[in-house]
Amino acid sequence: MKQSKTLGELKKTAYQPCSIQQELARNLRDRIKKGIPTFEGLLGYEHTVIPDVERAILSGHSMNLLGFRGQAKTRLARQMTQLLDEWIPIVAGSEINDDPLAPISLQAKTLIAEQGDDTPISWVHRTDRFFEKLATPDVTVADLIGDVDPIKAANLKLSYADERVIHFGMIPRAHRCIFVLNELPDLQARIQVALFSILQEKEIQIRGFKLRLPIETQLVFTANPEDYTNRGSIVTPLKDRIGSQILTHYPHNLDIAKSITRQEAKLDQETAAAIHIPELARDILEQIGFEARKSEYVDAKSGVSARMSITAFENLMSTAERRLLISGEDTTSIRMSDFLGIIAAINGKVELVYEGEQEGAEQISFHLINQAVKALFPTYFPEIKKLEKQDEQGPYDELLGWFFKDNELFLEDSLPDNVYFDTLKAVPNLEALVATHQPDCQAEDKFFMMEFLLWGLEAHKKLNKYRTLEGFQFKDGLGNLLAGL
Repeated sequence: MKQSKTLGELKKTAYQPCSIQQELARNLRDRIKKGIPTFEGLLGYEHTVIPDVERAILSGHSMNLLGFRGQAKTRLARQMTQLLDEWIPIVAGSEINDDPLAPISLQAKTLIAEQGDDTPISWVHRTDRFFEKLATPDVTVADLIGDVDPIKAANLKLSYADERVIHFGMIPRAHRCIFVLNELPDLQARIQVALFSILQEKEIQIRGFKLRLPIETQLVFTANPEDYTNRGSIVTPLKDRIGSQILTHYPHNLDIAKSITRQEAKLDQETAAAIHIPELARDILEQIGFEARKSEYVDAKSGVSARMSITAFENLMSTAERRLLISGEDTTSIRMSDFLGIIAAINGKVELVYEGEQEGAEQISFHLINQAVKALFPTYFPEIKKLEKQDEQGPYDELLGWFFKDNELFLEDSLPDNVYFDTLKAVPNLEALVATHQPDCQAEDKFFMMEFLLWGLEAHKKLNKYRTLEGFQFKDGLGNLLAGL
């Protein structure tokens, strides 16, 4: 559409005023008909959250995105701007984006009455039609709705009963825009009450001053289920006025989780090209998140953000890069021992219950890594049963027998690749077990798989693994215990 400069020019075009809800629904229908994805990069939501959001938009609803942290709620809301018209006209100088053909403020109506078709028109791009506010206890009615401006009243010599003395808050200024209010339950109840009139009656009330102002804002709220009990709640009358409540969720499986991490992780391309990442390493990394969400040491009400896997993956790569810099080699591969480097990323992303606090954050992070290894172990190697027949030959007996004879394996964190390979090869039957049970294992993944086998045996309490300042030590705990006795 040609960008008209005056109201008269705009009237000669095909432009017709419409609410933002009608605008979003119209553009969404067009996208769906053409087969264009509504939202991009929101992996795992294609058949769950996105259809719910599309239905809410087609219904013209305000919406509340309810879910734990790290579930892309804010990203989803921000992408809604792609459903807006690229440009919209406003009365030039309007504080609240008045539509030239349907003004709502006294300022715009007065200007149009005075200048008629010569009223100047400005144009606003859709990227400027997104407003966002984090609901905190110190947010006031003045911030969201507005307040009486005594300086304006004095300068213009107006009484406080005049509409022109109002300084509009964020929501009126978001007229014809998308307004996102994050963490809604953190908002004080009296402030939530102030939103009733805007949602339902299209009124604003400021210090007893009541003004009919048909604000058309697409309101999107976000909330964490934890907040309903721990920090606050959404008051019932406001909740009743929100059109659709949409539940978000974490990835349902490892494949989706790995795709999200691949998409979001920020890696230096040169570094990424020098470090080989076995697919099993990616699986373990994501499994840690799944284990954390069901761990008795982690507060389930708080959730475990998808950001944990993303930052943990970045740390995993940095650990390998650091080893590469120390050794002076050109290329390397991720090792199981590199997972020690992700503990710092896990520590800040999980909220521990009392028992977890007693154990210590670092111990719980290490425990989650071991649990992930234990969960994936039967997928690659024969399952280790809790009760085994005494005379039955087990697949790991020969390997465990070597450790039982007071042999031990020490893997230093910064070993060069050739020394690392030779150290693992020196353990009898370790390489043969990988060849037997993973015959299709790629050559570059073989040594990671060998180390994974040792970690899996330790996770099932067949070996003992000790952390030293320099690396990991594997030995037979039972044999040493008997020798001591």
